[in-house]
Amino acid sequence: MLEPSHNNELPPIPAKRYFAIGEVSDLCDVKPHVLRYWEQEFPQLSPVKRRGNRRYYQRQDVILVREIRALLYGEGYTIQGARQRLEDGDNQNAAAMDQALIKSMIADLKEVESLLAER
Repeated sequence: MLEPSHNNELPPIPAKRYFAIGEVSDLCDVKPHVLRYWEQEFPQLSPVKRRGNRRYYQRQDVILVREIRALLYGEGYTIQGARQRLEDGDNQNAAAMDQALIKSMIADLKEVESLLAER
C-alpha cells in the first residue's frame, strides 16, 4: 500500500469519461466505503448515480478525491477542516483542478502522438 502522503506515486488517471467506485478506489488508494463516506461529508463530491444506485465518477471527481486524500492524510486536516479548506479555496482549487486536468490531457495527447508517430 502507498504511503498516504505520496500522492505523486498514485497511478495516472486513464482517459475515460466515467469511473466505477472500485476504479476510483484503486486510482486514489482509498477504500470504497471511505469514498461513500466522503460523499456525505464533502458536498463538492457528487458522482453521477445510475441504475441500481451505481456510482460513476468523472475525472474531476477523481482529482477532487485525490485532493481530499492529500488534505486528510498528507496535511493532517480533520474532515471539518478539509471541508472548510475546500469551501474557502474553491477558486484556487478550481484552478488547481483545471491545471491537473490540463496536464493529464497533455500527457494523453502526447501518448496518442507517439502512437501515431509509430505508424
